Amino acid sequence: MVRRHVAPGLAVPLHPEAVAFAGHYDFDIDVLAAYRPTGKGRVERQVTIVRDHVLAGRAFASLAELDATFLAWVPQRRAVRHRTHGEIIGVRAVRDHAALRPVPARAYVVADRHLRHVGKDCLVAYAGNLYSVPARRVRHRQLVEVRATAATITIHATAPGLDGTSLLATHQRAVGRGARVVDEAHWDGLPDGHTRAVTTGDPDGGQPTTRRPARHDSGQGPLQALLNRAAAAQIAVEARPLSVYEQIAAASPFTNRPHLKDVSK
Repeated sequence: MVRRHVAPGLAVPLHPEAVAFAGHYDFDIDVLAAYRPTGKGRVERQVTIVRDHVLAGRAFASLAELDATFLAWVPQRRAVRHRTHGEIIGVRAVRDHAALRPVPARAYVVADRHLRHVGKDCLVAYAGNLYSVPARRVRHRQLVEVRATAATITIHATAPGLDGTSLLATHQRAVGRGARVVDEAHWDGLPDGHTRAVTTGDPDGGQPTTRRPARHDSGQGPLQALLNRAAAAQIAVEARPLSVYEQIAAASPFTNRPHLKDVSK
């Protein structure tokens, strides 16, 4: 909760997770001085009271027997007049409980928080794995917050959207490293290249013709489809013996010329 101890009179730096937890459940953090257990005597005193009145001088055969003994002692304790505020403990407890606010419907999830950049493929890297985010809600190199628990990975925008929420995606946490956890719907909106025009040269020297690449619905990628085409798979490559290159080198005017003298002398 406390990030580090400071000198008396200085503000105590709290852990951001502790501050967020307190804000979610709407309570204030009251920090006690270090190594001062007497400063919270009312809290520590409850341990001694239970130990002296319930546990001392008794042996229990099971946890259920211990719980039954404690529940039988609680009404006796609540009927006692408290020596600090002078009220019956049970009466004061009723008033204190009525003043408490209801617990929020959504529980606060303690998670590791890290900032990451979104890649061109709308994937976010964390702990050696990749997780997808919606392409229509992010941009390349956008900074997002990854909140990691033992079971889930949630990705949030650093600022809430128009709807007031920052959640972008929720995934099950991958086991190990090298996994790609992708929701295919997140890639809606990314360019897939099916509308891009390409040009092919005219062998007769005419104007290039424009064509559109065919859609590959068979599950093959564009490279595999290109290799499967007859024109690309049956290209004959001419093989020449080394003697041809030797004849070309011998006929070159640059190979038989004498070396130029150093004109600087």
